[in-house]
Amino acid sequence: MLHNSGFFVLAHNIRSLHNVGSIFRTSDVFAVDKLFLTGYTGHPPQPKLEKVALGADKTVSWEYHASPVRLIKKLRQEYPKLLVVGLENNLPKGYVATPMASFKGHYPLLLVLGEEVSGISKKLLPLCDEFLEIPQFGSKESLNLSVAYGIAAFLLRK
Repeated sequence: MLHNSGFFVLAHNIRSLHNVGSIFRTSDVFAVDKLFLTGYTGHPPQPKLEKVALGADKTVSWEYHASPVRLIKKLRQEYPKLLVVGLENNLPKGYVATPMASFKGHYPLLLVLGEEVSGISKKLLPLCDEFLEIPQFGSKESLNLSVAYGIAAFLLRK
């Protein structure tokens, strides 16, 4: 199902098949043009993933690539104006995140999601043009990855 808006998502090294299934469902709801699964992220066919995806693994266009670095370089060639945006709330020194509500991006856009605990890998950080964070007001320091992705996808589609 291709919607031709230029909204792409890269999910790198996602450990939980439940999170991957949820990412598929959210990608369907917000009409992501293509979901790229990289590294050790699980991909269909996987019963645990399919149980959560509820069929979205059949409706969302997706590809698996071992190397996210090669994939981003390839996408930048295909889409010269591609904006690569990392969703991250725990950036290392030298990187700054924009609060989601203040973001003024454009399509084509590739939203990068990183591993549940350690976030976006150090080799992917320099490939991102910007970083987004979801402001947090409670005592917890982060959201579940699939929940954070749902909030970001909604705001990026507004």
